[in-house]
Order: sequence, then structure tokens, then C-alpha cells
Amino acid sequence: MKRLDAIWALLLGLALWQGIVWITSAPHFILPSPWRVAQAAFNSREVIAENALVTLTEVLLGLFIGTVLGALTAIQLAMSRTARRLMLPILVFTQAVPVFALAPVLTLWFGYGIGSKIVMAVLIIYFPVTSAFHDGLSRVDRGLLDLARTMGATPMQIMRRIKIPAALPSLGSGLRLAAVYAPIGAVIGEWVGASKGLGYLMLLANGRAKIDLMFASLIALAVMTVILHKSVGLLATQLEHYAAGGREREHVRG
Repeated sequence: MKRLDAIWALLLGLALWQGIVWITSAPHFILPSPWRVAQAAFNSREVIAENALVTLTEVLLGLFIGTVLGALTAIQLAMSRTARRLMLPILVFTQAVPVFALAPVLTLWFGYGIGSKIVMAVLIIYFPVTSAFHDGLSRVDRGLLDLARTMGATPMQIMRRIKIPAALPSLGSGLRLAAVYAPIGAVIGEWVGASKGLGYLMLLANGRAKIDLMFASLIALAVMTVILHKSVGLLATQLEHYAAGGREREHVRG
């Protein structure tokens, strides 16, 4: 049913797009029709695929590094009151600075290669992952924590066997957001300075008035983001099921 709804939504979107082209009589270099975009995508499929692979590499590496750093930071914040006093204000303050504004600086520091785009993706997903996971770690049932302490569990054992499994659904929510944000960071980094990637291809097509190719690149980015979001969602769901099974095994042992 969901797939059928998605197909109908896609067809409706294409119909509206074509309808706007007909009503406004916009020239193709301003608003190309869906058919022109499809032709551009087919004719430039190798170029789009090559640049999409570059962007996907940047996104996956940024997503992995940002998730690991965010999860480790959240665990440290949950275990140390000192870390919370020192780091939480800094994390909140960093959100007052638009990450996009740092793109030129990151390009200057890390160059026009893949490095600056990975750093940009890491920065844009680091806070959502840290915040979501830390919230989950902070909302564990107090009764379970008191029982574990009464039985002599160490803080690390409590973290590993109780808090982390209980907070995995929150981490999954953070990962779903990160999967959407990471491509934005990578593409903005490519807009500032790059020689490859979908963001670079969009700028190049726009500069040469090949708007149909720019739309095709944008659609390729959107499709990639949707697939990444769905894949991360499935991974997060499996992780949550595994954590739930682990809690059940712990109750059986208890």
C-alpha cells in the first residue's frame, strides 16, 4: 500500500510539474519539462553516476565518523557530570553558528578534495546524533538503575547493559536525521569548492545554462538521500530489535 501511495504521489508531482510548464510557458532554460530532465539524465547518466559516487562516498564517511563521534560524546556526557558541565554549553553554543557559514573556512583548511566535504558532513550530523543519544541515555528507568546499583553493578556495567540498550531507539532517531542532513553538508561543501560531486555538477550545469542537467543532478541527489534514509532506518530498526532481544535475555538471566 505504501509503495502504491508513493507511486501515485510521484505521478501527481510530475503532472503538477508538467502543468506548471504548460501554464507558464517557461523557457526550457528556466524550467525544463520532466521529459527534458529525463533525457538529460539518460544522456549524461555516466557523468551523473560518477559524480554521485563521489558525493555518496563523502556522505557515508561523514555519516560513519559523525555517528561514532556523536555516540562516544553522548556516552561520555552521560557518565561524567564534569563533562556535562563543560561540554553541553559548548555544544549548544556551536549550534548558534550556522554550519554552512563554516564551509569556506573548512575548504581553506582541508582543501578542495574530499576531506573538507567529509568534515562538513560530520559537523552537520554530530549534534543531532549526540543530542538524541544523550537524551536516550538520560531517560532510563530509575528503578532499573537503582536495582543495578543495589546488586553491585559498576557504572560501566550499568552503561553497557542497561543505558545503551535502552537508548538505542533514540540513537536510531538521531541516525535517521543524520541520514538526511549528511548529504546537505556534503553538497554545500561541493558548492563552495570542488572538482567532483553532484554539488559541483549542479553548479557547472547552472553556469552553462544546462538547467535540465542541473535538475537531473538534483533528482539524483534526492533519490540517493531517500535510499540512504531508508537503509539507515532499516539498520536502526534491526538495532532496536537486537537491543530489545538483549534486554529480554538479561531479564531471563536475572
